[in-house]
Amino acid sequence: MSISSDSSGRPARGWYKRNEIAITPWLFLAPGVFFFLIYVIAPIYQSFSLSLYDWNGLGDVATNGTYVGMENYNKLFGLNGERADRNFQISLWNNLKWLLLYLLAIPGGLFIALFLNQTVRGIRIYKSLFFFPFVISQVVVGLVFTWFYLPDGGLFTVILDWFGLEIRGGVLGNRTAATYGIIAAGLWPQAAYCMILYLTGLNAVDPEQVEAARLDGAKGRKMLWYVILPQLKPATFIAFVVTIIGALRSFDLVSIMTGGGPFGSTRVLSFYVFEKSLSERGLQYGYAAAIAVVLFLIMLVFIAYFLWSMYQDEKEAR
Repeated sequence: MSISSDSSGRPARGWYKRNEIAITPWLFLAPGVFFFLIYVIAPIYQSFSLSLYDWNGLGDVATNGTYVGMENYNKLFGLNGERADRNFQISLWNNLKWLLLYLLAIPGGLFIALFLNQTVRGIRIYKSLFFFPFVISQVVVGLVFTWFYLPDGGLFTVILDWFGLEIRGGVLGNRTAATYGIIAAGLWPQAAYCMILYLTGLNAVDPEQVEAARLDGAKGRKMLWYVILPQLKPATFIAFVVTIIGALRSFDLVSIMTGGGPFGSTRVLSFYVFEKSLSERGLQYGYAAAIAVVLFLIMLVFIAYFLWSMYQDEKEAR
């Protein structure tokens, strides 16, 4: 039996051996890419497809559904003579409120992390207390804040009474204040999560750079702005992405604390999707899919921006 060899007389290597360095990473990535396609890309495609139908969720969409094209989107935005969906507008506006105010969790988590990043007596107890909101369920957070906001005997109401203030109907019963009350409840565990990210980042801060900055006279705000924060960019990026996604998919707290009320004033897009699809007033799966697509596109814009920013930073670092 003869063995083929190259011009130097050595046995010729097979195709895989010749391309092993290029192929091996893709072999490791293949399972993840496969599941990503099945469980992420395929549902996104199905949502886009379903949004073009009028379907009540019974039977197969191709058989029992009616293809309506962009009609669901026309109803959402009031295009082509359709009347704009007022509930969708309220939900979208509430999501923007969530988006802007939820970002307060990032500086909040940073300052808590800076406070806890010290070697003082009892610091582990403080860390546990600040970490606690992150490990408890959002349902528990919602119930705790619902009791906190009770108009009769709630701690927040008692505090307002001390200052001679009053919110008519209580926080969660007031159309103006209810959304802000729910956002405040969400900030509690979200700030704890950002704190964890920044504590991890602070452990990776280069002590030599800090010492060199001290020798140059940098301290306080200058030390934080010019030395610490630049090294916390990876943690800040993750905190931004996670916080934005959390703000846009804010469903559980709204469901637990107000159920979308009072009078639909605290609806967000994710909760409106639920109302239009799975609730007793729903069974409009095509319309709900159109709302979900809008929510996905909003989320995609922010994530794409942050990914692009991270890519540019890495490109400049090279």
